[in-house]
Amino acid sequence: MTEKKEDTSEEIYWLDQPRNISLLVWLLVVICIVLFFSDAFYHKHAIFEIEHLFGFYGVFGFTVYVGLVMTAKWLRNLLMRPEDYYERDDEL
Repeated sequence: MTEKKEDTSEEIYWLDQPRNISLLVWLLVVICIVLFFSDAFYHKHAIFEIEHLFGFYGVFGFTVYVGLVMTAKWLRNLLMRPEDYYERDDEL
């Protein structure tokens, strides 16, 4: 899993190589696509009628995730303190 660089003693890990990162991203994309289309192959015991739509849970989960990230970005701007909040020189 790890190798040593020839010119330094620093180790190279498998996630340090861009090729492996790209492979990992594509693997996750394929897994997501397979799981999305597997929605057609099982019977759903849904409470609401909208849950019977193809891919509902995938689309709903993605939408809620994006909404959560956007809300967190907005909250960060609202609650963020200055960088020197705890160590201001003018308060001494």
